[in-house]
Amino acid sequence: MSVLTRDEAQTRAELLDVHRYTIELDLTSGDDTFGSRTAIRFSARADGDTFVEVKPAELRSVTLDGQPLDPEALDGNRLPLKNLTAGEHELRVHAHMRYSRTGEGMHRFTDPTDGATYVYTQLFLDDVQRVFAAFDQPDLKAVFELSVKAPEDWTVLANGITEHTGNGLWQAAPTPLISTYLVAVAAGPWHSVRTEHRGLPFGIHCRRSLAPYLDTDADELFEITRQCYDRYHEKFDEPYPFDSYDQAFVPEFNAGAMENPGLVTFRDEFVYRSAVTDTERQTRAMVIAHEMAHMWFGDLVTLKWWDDIWLNESFAEYMGYQTLTEATRFTDTWTDFGVARKSWGYDADQRPSTHPVAPEAVDDTASALLNFDGISYAKGASALRQLVAWLGEKDFLAGINTHFARHKFANATLADFIDNLASATERDVHAWADAWLRTTGVDTLTPRVAPGEHGTCALTVDRAGSRPHRIAAGLYDRDLGDDGGHLVLRERLHLDLPQSAPHPIGKRLALLLLNDGDLTYAKVRFDPESFETVRKDLSGLPEPLTRAVVWNALRDAVRDGELAPAAYLETARAHLPLETDLAIVQGVLAFASTHIADRYVTPEERPAALATLSELCRDLIRRTEDGDNPGLRLIAVRHRIDVAAHPDTIAAWLADGTVPGGPELDPELRWRVLARLAVLGATDETAIAAELDRDPSATGQEGAARCRAALPDPEAKARAWEAMFASDELSNYLFTATAAGFWQPEQADLVREYVPRYYADAVAVADRRGPAIAGAVGRDAFPAHAVDTDNLRLGEECLRDADPVPALRRKLIDQLDDLSRALRVQGSRTDQEPQNT
Repeated sequence: MSVLTRDEAQTRAELLDVHRYTIELDLTSGDDTFGSRTAIRFSARADGDTFVEVKPAELRSVTLDGQPLDPEALDGNRLPLKNLTAGEHELRVHAHMRYSRTGEGMHRFTDPTDGATYVYTQLFLDDVQRVFAAFDQPDLKAVFELSVKAPEDWTVLANGITEHTGNGLWQAAPTPLISTYLVAVAAGPWHSVRTEHRGLPFGIHCRRSLAPYLDTDADELFEITRQCYDRYHEKFDEPYPFDSYDQAFVPEFNAGAMENPGLVTFRDEFVYRSAVTDTERQTRAMVIAHEMAHMWFGDLVTLKWWDDIWLNESFAEYMGYQTLTEATRFTDTWTDFGVARKSWGYDADQRPSTHPVAPEAVDDTASALLNFDGISYAKGASALRQLVAWLGEKDFLAGINTHFARHKFANATLADFIDNLASATERDVHAWADAWLRTTGVDTLTPRVAPGEHGTCALTVDRAGSRPHRIAAGLYDRDLGDDGGHLVLRERLHLDLPQSAPHPIGKRLALLLLNDGDLTYAKVRFDPESFETVRKDLSGLPEPLTRAVVWNALRDAVRDGELAPAAYLETARAHLPLETDLAIVQGVLAFASTHIADRYVTPEERPAALATLSELCRDLIRRTEDGDNPGLRLIAVRHRIDVAAHPDTIAAWLADGTVPGGPELDPELRWRVLARLAVLGATDETAIAAELDRDPSATGQEGAARCRAALPDPEAKARAWEAMFASDELSNYLFTATAAGFWQPEQADLVREYVPRYYADAVAVADRRGPAIAGAVGRDAFPAHAVDTDNLRLGEECLRDADPVPALRRKLIDQLDDLSRALRVQGSRTDQEPQNT
């Protein structure tokens, strides 16, 4: 299949204006394919040749202006349109299209709980071609009018309000001008809850088997939706531009959600079957806010080409967190961003695959797909947060409202956006954009505290990097009124970097924290006295966001080989039992287990690391025995399961169906325990099958796949490998679940023979099954546990000699860089403290 290049897209956009698509889909023609009829009305500005994209199972017929074209002319995914004359044209394409099991195109899913079948589209970035013929590029916007034939008991959802006209036929209202990748259909026997807000129909939808769980949370979901909707109307001059707002929670979804106008699709793990923390509810609310922001930035105004992905994602990411903080009960979302999201950007920006937030060289769609990463989301959102701190929110909102007004229902570029911001301020926004959006890497800010006269000090900030920063420096003293474990804020200095002169800070203080408030994107270091305070009194800092900045600094120091992993674990052991913010507890435990215990310590040191984490989790469980913090207890129980080195305790929990003192083991916890018991060799196929009988849901199927792949048995490993790499039967979710169980640090000897096999088999299956599976192969099936030079060498040889597809190549580059970093951290074995030297 040919990928579309930027040059080709520009040439086609210069030739064509696309007016309207009339699409007829027939979802009643079988389990493997569906019918697709498309009529495209367009005009050519001049005589010339072009092409339309389509990826059919069978191309039945094509006519252009009533004259038949040869279906055999289809070349891969391109159907040539030769000798067009200037003027109006109509292209009609009749095809049979394949359903997908990988979350791309028209995905088909049969619910194992009740046998009901559901289909939905995911047409991003260039998968509309899997559903209907299209001029598939974002700057050829058109009106889309869809009709769908579906089984009689199904409901059909689309971008516009749908009407059942009888005999299984559904008609969707025509859309305004939108891009091809934003067209959406979701069909099946949905369970729906509907309401109205400000005259606009709102709906939430899920599989019937999830109905009780959606009903439980419906009020919360609608409240968040209303609050965000109202707040965006306070921020934005342009009203919501579509005729309805449906949110469909769909199975086996590859992303968190997709911003289809009028029909946002979410992964249906957001319909909670089991207990979750309030931070997880906050994450779901943030995704709702993020996707709604896209209705303006992405849908109303759309990028012209994929080099401006950040205009979509960075904006929605920033606005999602900010709006949630302003409009809902989740008032501390930036702490979660700092702990759980920002590190995604920091890590991506320090790999060889890094790219600017706004890259200039995105030559084709395959390259563009790789840039949906921590840079386009987390770093870009951080850059916008810094921009608002520097520019002021009033001027920022004035600039983006100008942007909406100038480009609504059209397309825009980075240059357009910056020009519109510049129109609202006297500041040099263009220079800011060059420094922040066209550069790569993470700046590092290091304080230098110099003594002055009469016991006073002055602060100088060294900046390793080139970006300007507006930051706050927090000056903290010990509270002498108690045992000294609490810190009080003396002052927050507001600094513009680079500095023109040292800044007086008065008498010596206990802690100086750069980037207090987390308004910029940079690594921060400590002076020696401040680091000593952190080790002793971190939990005594008064604000969660301040503590999040400190924890991130410690995380960076471990990754950079400046702080021993054991020192990080000791700090967590000392201070996490006193932490009140759930996002911080979750973030620290996640880094400590998946990075430190699994990769940054040697195999000989791993048992001690697991023991420390187990003791820490026990402390948290004891602290929550009175039942007043169920979210914290749930986090502790989950991680106690994950780090268990011996099966007895968690096996007893499973047998009893409860943790002593609670919680009872719901399906998520039961599968979690069983997966760890499988790793430890303390369960078997009989127990897995019995648990699957107990929970035959889609989530249960995934849990069983993970457990079976985790069994320390050669035959179990062989079956799992065959399912992932030799057969194409696994859906995207079952592939990921199997991969999650296969590699385990405890089983390194058992799976050693599979490490060299991985590279050849990964290249083959990625080439065969497409980008979504290629991404999963590189992300989830990579032997990350094998932190050794042999694995690194094999990976480098694969990149050099095997020509993996772009999606896999990018993942392998990132994984091998992380592997190299883990080897450096293991080799450093230093107790060095982060210092200003």
